[in-house]
Amino acid sequence: AMAVRRCKKVDLKRIAKATGGSLCVSLATMDGEEAFDQANLGYAEDVSQERICDDELILIKGCKARSAASVILRGANDFYVDEMERSIHDSFCVVKRVLESKSVVPGGGACEAALHVYLEKYAMTISSREQIAIAEFAKALLVIPKQLAVNAALDSTEMVAKLRALHHSSQQFPDLAHFKWYGLDLTNFNVSNNKEAGIFEPSMSK
Repeated sequence: AMAVRRCKKVDLKRIAKATGGSLCVSLATMDGEEAFDQANLGYAEDVSQERICDDELILIKGCKARSAASVILRGANDFYVDEMERSIHDSFCVVKRVLESKSVVPGGGACEAALHVYLEKYAMTISSREQIAIAEFAKALLVIPKQLAVNAALDSTEMVAKLRALHHSSQQFPDLAHFKWYGLDLTNFNVSNNKEAGIFEPSMSK
């Protein structure tokens, strides 16, 4: 048997959720005695204590209720581990957003460029002062692809100009409609078909 002292409340809740157990604040009954209901017990195939680096960790494997997992990060120093933690957290958040939205759109500024071209043309059909607001909003959408290009140390003016030209062609000519998938590919430092490259974003973020 194994007993653990001073376990954080948040960890207790996670263990109970994963193993199917229930948290018991006290063993006291209404009759002033002590008793324990076995229905409150959780189940796991293996509970062991292992030493990883300089820490003693308790590993719970084969949980009954849910398939939970922990990620153990190790690195040369605390700064390296903190950076890994931030990167993994961002990745998990992206997966979470995709599962919540249940749909994706091409990334790399493709949506922003397409909306910019569409709204810019739509603004020219408005003969009132709303035209200025729509045109300015369309212009503001280009901040996303511009910043992406700057972050990759690319010429943002040239990259955004190529992106605008492609999306204008996709909306103007039906035989060039496949250009709507084009966005910035910062891995290869060019404008490419992000659908084929597998560069997507959760539609909820848009």
